[in-house]
Amino acid sequence: MMQSRTHNCGQLRAENAGQQVTLVGWMETVREVGANFAFVVLRDYYGTTQVVIENEQMMQIVKGLNKESTISVTGTVRERESKNPKLPTGEIEVVPEKIEVLGKCVHNQLPFEINKSREADENTRLKYRFLDLRNPAVKSNIVLRCQVVAELRRLMTEQGFLEITTPILTSSSPEGARDYLVPARNHPGKFYALPQAPQQFKQLLMTSGFDRYFQIAPCFRDEDARADRTPGEFYQLDMEMAFATQEDVLTTLEEVLVPVFQKFGKYSRVSQAPFRHIPFNEAMERYGSDKPDLRIDLEIQDISAEVQGCGFGPFEGSTVKAVVVHDFNQARKWIDKLLADVEMQTGNKACWVKVDENGALTGGVSKFLGDCAPALTEKLGLKPGSFVCMAAGKKAAAQKTAGVIRTLLGRRIPGHFDEEQYALCWIVDFPMYELGEESGQLEFCHNPFSMPQGGMQALLDAEGDMEKLLAINADQYDLVVNGYESASGAVRNHDPEIMVKAFQMVGLGEEDVKAKFPAMYNAFTYGAPPHAGAAPGVDRLIMLLTGEESIREVITFPMNKNAQDLMMGAPTTVDQSQLDTVHIAISEK
Repeated sequence: MMQSRTHNCGQLRAENAGQQVTLVGWMETVREVGANFAFVVLRDYYGTTQVVIENEQMMQIVKGLNKESTISVTGTVRERESKNPKLPTGEIEVVPEKIEVLGKCVHNQLPFEINKSREADENTRLKYRFLDLRNPAVKSNIVLRCQVVAELRRLMTEQGFLEITTPILTSSSPEGARDYLVPARNHPGKFYALPQAPQQFKQLLMTSGFDRYFQIAPCFRDEDARADRTPGEFYQLDMEMAFATQEDVLTTLEEVLVPVFQKFGKYSRVSQAPFRHIPFNEAMERYGSDKPDLRIDLEIQDISAEVQGCGFGPFEGSTVKAVVVHDFNQARKWIDKLLADVEMQTGNKACWVKVDENGALTGGVSKFLGDCAPALTEKLGLKPGSFVCMAAGKKAAAQKTAGVIRTLLGRRIPGHFDEEQYALCWIVDFPMYELGEESGQLEFCHNPFSMPQGGMQALLDAEGDMEKLLAINADQYDLVVNGYESASGAVRNHDPEIMVKAFQMVGLGEEDVKAKFPAMYNAFTYGAPPHAGAAPGVDRLIMLLTGEESIREVITFPMNKNAQDLMMGAPTTVDQSQLDTVHIAISEK
């Protein structure tokens, strides 16, 4: 027997007919069909049950209540005359002898109809999230999240990992995003930071002699929202392995994630281990992105050599990339929309040509490419009905623009997008360094804690030579699922001498390293093991499993796009006394 009830609202069947039961839940709907006759739908976490009112006493209780009031119903189960095969409880109904009001809804008008809450404005949904979550379709994502997290814990434990929690209040660390700062009451002028990730702590665990660590870790980053990224906080399956190589980490995650996608995923087809490994430079050349959606069968080709000297200004001295679609039959208006969307997403213009029935280039920039036609035809395998969309500019810009072209063409033209699957791959061999877009100076490309491929010798050989420094790769890797970066990781730089040298290349000396990472640097001087790890994002994983387009649909109490919790009213002002306690003064601009 369940507390305060004998059954839940999804449990009763025909074999329960004749039994006296007590149900509790929310009064979802009331449909009156006579003076003292009505149908009430009672809903709880487990499902719904129809309650039939057949006397004046019960009717008076129900008529005095607004929808979404919570009630207890005690009565007799009977078989329905008109059964509903679409409902698990559709063969029965309950005739009440007693109805008790447990919690009255005092509002005549709800902000939205519960079962249609997903159609409401998002800010309204978030303000009344406690009502939104009553919608079974919304609740099901949260239930799935719980099941997936439990499965991840089980699989990681079976792999020999220990679940260890790491501190929430820590020191500020340059992880690539803005910190959330917490003033220290007992240390005026000093601050804790909420961890952007447990990066340093998990590496310190490896130096402490733990062999395999994981946790479902909360991470805090003051960054803007996107459809696949929530502002403020998120969760990741954080893991680290001592005495491990890149392959050890990748193999472990494949053994954990494939069963999760197979068991809980919306799509039945999942890439099988080992996943495909694609070097970063190859990914940029072939797909125009370091997170390619491999469900699209189109690839990018380089036509820089074939179009040089054609007389079209944007091509001259530029890198030119092309994406080809055969059997193309879209109208000019469709092409114009494509080009506009490419420019909106990238800030760069694209251009195009088609191949007519005689094999000649036509439309778009074809008038400039007459002399290049034979070379283009051979390079791209053109034939009547082919469509070529092109991007030109500096190499990185041309690659990224072509990547957007590939995605838009693949999704919009039938036959090039195999959506019903999970296509997973590893992007490997990321550059260790890059030139900052704003600073123009050498910066870490991906993760400053990564081991450069070739170790100390690679750094010594490249010192003072910008071209060689930019050519150094790191032992870094990303897991990509259906075009989303779903995990990042690396073989860690556990050698203090190599770490100092790596930071020297970006203008930071040994004292800077000691100041920024004092605990980790100090620990590494006491004999650190080689170690490696990664961190799949839990929120994004659930989003992919459910097929949702917004990550907020799989988070129980998400913030809105402006990092506001509309339900709790956060962020908010605080009393002056609270500010005084933590030695904070607010200055108005």
